Amino acid sequence: MKVDHIAIAVKSLDEATKVYSDLFGKGPDHFEEVEEQKVKTAIYYLGDVRIELLEPTSDDSPIAKFIEKRGEGLHHVAYKVDDLEAKLAELKEKGFRLIDEKPRVGAEGKLIAFVHPKSVVGVLTELTQDAKE
Repeated sequence: MKVDHIAIAVKSLDEATKVYSDLFGKGPDHFEEVEEQKVKTAIYYLGDVRIELLEPTSDDSPIAKFIEKRGEGLHHVAYKVDDLEAKLAELKEKGFRLIDEKPRVGAEGKLIAFVHPKSVVGVLTELTQDAKE
């Protein structure tokens, strides 16, 4: 496993990309809307790690609810795995509370699944696997 990305919930991609572009000295490398998750993303590639800014596209999206409850900021940390289904089965067997018991498609076509923060010391954790060709 390795860190795939760090996701930050923001109210406005326009405002947040100004801040992060100044911080990183470059603009976002990729923009995408993930309709299923009701979110727009701006992604910065920084070496082997990506920083994803997440803006809700609907008031009932998970990101909108997160911002309403906790404000803007760190949303989750994602770790890349080789076999997402096998990792989910392993974690379930070990007693982890899974939000997603089966992979689904996320940004950049990657397979994703979330592990509940109560199982990972309060941190929402995403597991990712590169899209199969």
